[in-house]
Amino acid sequence: MANKEIIKSIIIERQEFIATVKPIRRDYEIEENANYVFTGSRRTGKTWFMYDLIHRKTGAELNFQEILYINFEDERFLGFTSDDFNLLIESYKDLFEHKPVLYLDEIHNIEGWEKFARRLADSEYRVYITGSNAKMLSREIQSTLGGRFMVKEITPLSFIEYLWFNEIAPGKNVLYTEERFAIKKQFDTYFYYGGFPETLKFKNRREYLSNLYQKVLYGDIITRNKIKNDFALKFLIKKLSESIHDESSFTRIKNLITATGIKMGTTTVIEYIGYLKDAFLISTATNFYANISGRESKKKYYFVDNGILNLFLISPETALLENLVFNHLYRNYDGEIFYLRNSFEIDFYLQEKDEIIQVCYSLDDTATRERELNSIKKAMVKSDIHHAKIITMDQKEQIEFEGKTIEVIPVWHWLLEG
Repeated sequence: MANKEIIKSIIIERQEFIATVKPIRRDYEIEENANYVFTGSRRTGKTWFMYDLIHRKTGAELNFQEILYINFEDERFLGFTSDDFNLLIESYKDLFEHKPVLYLDEIHNIEGWEKFARRLADSEYRVYITGSNAKMLSREIQSTLGGRFMVKEITPLSFIEYLWFNEIAPGKNVLYTEERFAIKKQFDTYFYYGGFPETLKFKNRREYLSNLYQKVLYGDIITRNKIKNDFALKFLIKKLSESIHDESSFTRIKNLITATGIKMGTTTVIEYIGYLKDAFLISTATNFYANISGRESKKKYYFVDNGILNLFLISPETALLENLVFNHLYRNYDGEIFYLRNSFEIDFYLQEKDEIIQVCYSLDDTATRERELNSIKKAMVKSDIHHAKIITMDQKEQIEFEGKTIEVIPVWHWLLEG
């Protein structure tokens, strides 16, 4: 059983610490009267996002003594079980007369946390929860929470957030000012090393990202799922990283792996990919034109952040560009992200916005330019779409045909649009 005296010391310790931090606001809107589950990959800044929420509230209607913040990755909570949850409230009540706002960080480490969270909500506590496991979004947990919590995924920094963290606040007309040079320099780093907030503190960002990947791989995937063939899993991840541009079926992935002499069945491939998604290491896009079974069995796979993807590639630029575009869409678009594969290939299709987006590192090569434009024009005619974008590394132009417009835009300009 947990020790109340230790819990009380932790409560006060965290109140005092959080009062001293100066969090940078993330670009997320939060309903004031809702309880939340914040989920996402390790080290995306969920904890500091909660610090920001605390500062917003303490700047408004409450003080730091009304905060009950617990991080369940603190080693002092080893051995803590669901039977001990009541001690959190009891310990707080021994210290203060307020009704606290609860911030429960990485609570998924405690089996059975869902019932405690629901009981808090039923007792009209305001509760904010974080966790690094996509199973927190499962139907079973949502059923247990009974609709009492809203769920929001916290991703690595968007490019605009990355600029904020570097004390750059781009204005409306920034592309016409001297500041654009500083922004482009920041983008070059962001492109290769991604948006995990802590990378900004390190000179050797690749080493930090490698260590982070190892923590996710061994802590959130191999150990949690009791995987014995970790070599096969690592090889699977490598193959997915090399297939960013390609549609991949489970069978194709299995064949790529077994061709090297590694034994792995299709069922194991499906299970391992599920584990990678549960740990927020990868996300998927689906062919809009595929039938129901095709949408489940054939997908394109993208990594949570360019910094992680870049660990696996030798000549990464074209893959990083498409991965970056996907993550920006994933972060900003509520609907499912599709690609189009028919008599033409389109990288991304946003159904609700009726918008197609093609990714091409450069249009300088005549054959590449003709191929990309032909695919876009066919897709626009077939779907009666009047505006499309080609996201490039540095090129900008506007192409008109048959009353339709194709906008060619540098990726860092596009990211600044929000």
